[in-house]
Amino acid sequence: MSEHEILISGAGPTGLMLAGELALAGIDVALVEQRSTMAVAGRRAGGLHARSLEVLDQRGIVDRFLAEGQTYPNVGFHVALDISDFPTRHNYLLALRQERIERLLADWVEELGVPVHRGTEVLDIVEDETGVGVATAQGKTLRAGWLVGCDGGRSTVRKSAGIDFPGWDASTSWLIAEVGMREQPVLGFHETALGRHAMARLDDGETVGVVLAGQDPRAGGEPSLHEFAVALKAAYGTDFGVHAPGFLSRFSDAARQAQDYRKGRVLLAGDAAHIHSPMGGQGLNLGLQDAVNLGWKLARVARGMSPETLLDTYQAERHPVAARVLKNTMAQGVLRYPGERTAVLGDFVSELLAMEEPRRHFAAMMSGLDIRYELGDGHLLLGRRMPDLDITIDGSPARVFTLLHDAQPVLLNFGRQVAVGRWADRIKQVEARFEGVCQLPVIGAVDMPAAVLIRPDGHVAWAGDGAGLSDVLGAWFDRPLG
Repeated sequence: MSEHEILISGAGPTGLMLAGELALAGIDVALVEQRSTMAVAGRRAGGLHARSLEVLDQRGIVDRFLAEGQTYPNVGFHVALDISDFPTRHNYLLALRQERIERLLADWVEELGVPVHRGTEVLDIVEDETGVGVATAQGKTLRAGWLVGCDGGRSTVRKSAGIDFPGWDASTSWLIAEVGMREQPVLGFHETALGRHAMARLDDGETVGVVLAGQDPRAGGEPSLHEFAVALKAAYGTDFGVHAPGFLSRFSDAARQAQDYRKGRVLLAGDAAHIHSPMGGQGLNLGLQDAVNLGWKLARVARGMSPETLLDTYQAERHPVAARVLKNTMAQGVLRYPGERTAVLGDFVSELLAMEEPRRHFAAMMSGLDIRYELGDGHLLLGRRMPDLDITIDGSPARVFTLLHDAQPVLLNFGRQVAVGRWADRIKQVEARFEGVCQLPVIGAVDMPAAVLIRPDGHVAWAGDGAGLSDVLGAWFDRPLG
């Protein structure tokens, strides 16, 4: 039997990010992954939004991703929305295939010494008062104090834990493929009564990536080449002599969200906690940010440094964020419905988004830069991501994000020392100077407070001149009673 403090089922982007967060906290964590290799079929997720890039920057690894991707100044909600004027170092979308994202995260996790049990399929889980037992199809028995399901939309962990997954059934579906064509493809978008289809040449110059809209929402399983050829002919009037499929799959606009992100010692993150259509490319990014929110909290609870009630804040903060993504993807899907009446609606939405304030509002939502956790009333920074300000520490230039590389909480004092008292062994205290204007997306300029308490996930837990700090430190970083 293999035993760990925390076990993660699923070594996709969410599971890998969570493993890294836990390893930075000194946790004995391991990953189990059904795939025997890191190969990812097809293109799947294809980009990292601004907030995800900031999260990677907070851990000091963003340059690895930037070196392999292509930056674009726009995000999409029905139309392209420019974010190049947003106050962030990463005011762009980074186009990068999911397989490369996973490999770069896996390299980081390997450097941190996290074991990955590949070719291991979770069949069932059994929870008791002290931990979770995991039975695998390969006959292995694993045990951990805590189990996190990062195992996708069909999550075995979620089903075994008996967590409800309510939501909306699919109203339509798409076929997606990477194929060879004997005839010349019709590159770009193609509108029919079925919806908007697309074709593009892939990097090898020969393979064609195809997305076909308007498919049967009840269809299941992997599509056959014959099914794909029939759908091609229905959309384009020819099957283009399609052959040699490298990848064939389908996706739908089903939208579901776990009713509970935690049940006892079992938690969910990423697609195991929420599924939706890929409109706007938000799914992978949502999972990464789930992991960063959960990691430091679970580490503290697992080590007995905080009470289990700290984990309640994971659902309280992340469930509303995912619920909003479900709604915005459904709204984008409606705007893609075929028909003249929908096109008229789309024209009005396009006109609206051409205006400055709506453009900023929707672009901040799609990039993840507008997220604010409900932490009460107070300074405008409270609950929001701390900007990566250029600061001065001991006379030398520095950046705020470099203070978060080790995933520890930081009290940043700007010229007026605010003490943390009995929490001094749990909080990194930094004296800094800042000369400039602090800008927040959509909101604009905000006054810099005397001090800021930054959580390990980069969100502001407190901002002020000292009043109320002890209460906040107690709420987030006190040890359990008894």
